[in-house]
Amino acid sequence: MSFTPKGNLIAGEWLAGPGTFASDPAHGPAHCFACGSVELVDRAVQAAEEAFWQYAYSSREDRAAFLDAIADEIEARGPALTEIGSQETGLPAARLEGERGRTTGQLRLFADHIRKGDYLDRRHDSALPDRQPLPRPDLRLIQRPIGPVAVFGASNFPLAFSVAGGDTASALAAGCPVVVKGHDAHPGTGEIVAEAIAAAIARCDLHPGVFNYVHGGSRQVGTALVQHPLIKAVGFTGSLAGGRALFDLCAARPEPIPFFGELGAVNPMFILPAAAAARGGDLGRGWAASLTMGAGQFCTNPGIAIVIEDHADTIASAASEALQAVAPQVMLTDGIAAAYRTGCNRIAQGKGVTGIVSSGNGQREASPFLFTVSGDDFLADPELAEEVFGPLGILVTARDQAQMVEIAKRLQGQLTVTLHLDDADADLARQLLPVLERKAGRVLANGFPTGVEVSDAMVHGGPYPASTNFGATSVGTMAIRRFLRPVCFQNIPESLLPQDLRGE
Repeated sequence: MSFTPKGNLIAGEWLAGPGTFASDPAHGPAHCFACGSVELVDRAVQAAEEAFWQYAYSSREDRAAFLDAIADEIEARGPALTEIGSQETGLPAARLEGERGRTTGQLRLFADHIRKGDYLDRRHDSALPDRQPLPRPDLRLIQRPIGPVAVFGASNFPLAFSVAGGDTASALAAGCPVVVKGHDAHPGTGEIVAEAIAAAIARCDLHPGVFNYVHGGSRQVGTALVQHPLIKAVGFTGSLAGGRALFDLCAARPEPIPFFGELGAVNPMFILPAAAAARGGDLGRGWAASLTMGAGQFCTNPGIAIVIEDHADTIASAASEALQAVAPQVMLTDGIAAAYRTGCNRIAQGKGVTGIVSSGNGQREASPFLFTVSGDDFLADPELAEEVFGPLGILVTARDQAQMVEIAKRLQGQLTVTLHLDDADADLARQLLPVLERKAGRVLANGFPTGVEVSDAMVHGGPYPASTNFGATSVGTMAIRRFLRPVCFQNIPESLLPQDLRGE
């Protein structure tokens, strides 16, 4: 099927920009897309602010119906999304179809969640007019939407973390209009999803400024978006360098705003002695499969495994054999592939680092790399613990259990940490667990972290640099709380209260 670019979507209209940029697909035809601009950002944010006064005060049922409608419209465009998404990113059709299901499932989960109303955290302290020495007023608390939210599309998830992904779904569920800055790695995919949201807006008879989509084209577009005085929060998934730059811009505004950045991690795994002895081969093969899933382009990719040196050979041998059987995989962009090559070279040159599996990488293809390093050398070189985005693994051999605990204590913030353990490892696990829960938002046992369940209890975030807000998650229903703030109403007549507080 053919694809024709539309432009920037602002208040229901597709608008041209000051110029065009060409896509860089993994295969198939390139297309020219309308650039965004500072002026278009301003128009989009102004439209979102105007829409706020209707959308933020709409009913939970109306917002839930809107989320369901977006899911329906995305599904109706499924074949077109798979075709253009595969061309732009090189991801296989099955991966894109699965990600589309995750995206629509997330929208429907959020719709059901806000229908229940628990996320509003409603509280009521009844008036006590006769209390001595002072009476107590009537106090009612509820979570209220904050205003227009800026969302930056992610490179590695063209659907689930981009235009209608978790940040957008969370903000819309909370009652906040959204302005998305699309990712240049998949602009066609972004436009089709934006078209689906526009169709849902029309179907639900909402203000067209509830959702706006602006392409990039220059750094000024992203800068103007996070610095616009009407934007009240930012959602971002991407690199540490890019996220930190935007975070600093948010903090430097005359009115600082929260920046919810998910910046990645190395997601270390601690393979404890009894588990390593009993099933080291299986763990090595499982690690290799997780490490190379999607060419290693998952933010939960387990890039480091820590094991006592007495048990390292079995794991290294099994992982090496499995990795050598993995063919080169297409990466999302030439830039990501180039950064992966640079990262491989950096790790290879580290003191005490030995390559176990290595091969050449093509212009846009990645082959797996596996290195080993002693616990002493790993602790001496903090750069070895920095993320390399792609299928690269480091096996760290600790000399004893005490050094394994020391490595845990020296880790930076992570999205996930994993314990592989058997019953005989319980004492060591008890030493590690209090350390690890301070390091990550999700702690796993006997699994691999590259699957993130979208649910009520999921946490996808962690201490910096995994994310810029350790108290938030970008996956799961708790993500909605990022775009709400508590408001207390004191002695307000019930007829004037928000509808969700009346009768509480």
